[in-house]
This record gives sequence, C-alpha cells and structure tokens, in this order.
Amino acid sequence: MSRPSDETPAVRELRLVVTAADYEQALHFYRDVLGLPERGAFTSPDGRVTILEAGRATLEIADPHHADFIDEVEVGRRVAGHLRVAFQVDDATAATARLAAAGAEVLAEPVRTPWNSLNCRLEAPGALQLTLFTELGDPDPAAD
Repeated sequence: MSRPSDETPAVRELRLVVTAADYEQALHFYRDVLGLPERGAFTSPDGRVTILEAGRATLEIADPHHADFIDEVEVGRRVAGHLRVAFQVDDATAATARLAAAGAEVLAEPVRTPWNSLNCRLEAPGALQLTLFTELGDPDPAAD
C-alpha cells in the first residue's frame, strides 16, 4: 500500500546500533578511518555511546536467494549472516586498503559487479560485515 506523497514520512532516521566489545577500536575504525562524522557522544554511569553520521540511509530487504547471489558476486561464496552494512564511498579500492590497515579483515577485494559498481567485503570491528561500494556510472555502450 502506497502513501500519498504529501504525507509526512513516519520514519525520520534509520539508526543501526552496533554493540562493540572494544568500543575504542570500533569508534576509531568507523569515525577516524572510515570517516563517519561524529554527531554526538553520551555517557552513562557504566558506559559510552557515540552517534556517527552515515549519509543517506536506506533499508535493503533481500530474499535468501538474492543474498546468496550478492555474496557470490562480491566474495565467491555465501559468507554474510542476516545483516550486512553497505557504505558508498568515492574509491572502494583505497577505502578497502585503509580499513584493512585499521584492523578490518578483507573477505574479498573490490570486484566489478553486474550492476556496475566496484564492491568489496570486509569483517569490521563490532563483528559487522561491510560492503564498500563505488558506483561506476552507466556502462559505456561503445564498450560492448
């Protein structure tokens, strides 16, 4: 059921919450290495949380068969659980190297996908599987 275009959206923000055993490592990785700007940081008597901006958010719903297909294209086999986070970056190759140097495990180096993006897969702090992708634009019809 669609919603009339003049209605106010029911959801204003998508926030993915990651509980990381090594908070400092995860904060350094996502804020300082990946480059997500800090929106706010809060403390409680026993803990800390930092909210990082991640640009525009979307929620991608895939059935198991399509999830298998994406893993096959990006990694060559099924590796993701039911949750994976994808970040669009300007240069997937450079970002992969930067994140690997900061402690991410590279599961698959950047690969050109059938949907014409350059995607790589990493296992990041907080036990979070990441896809980094760079949109390559429309395929050049003259190249066919």
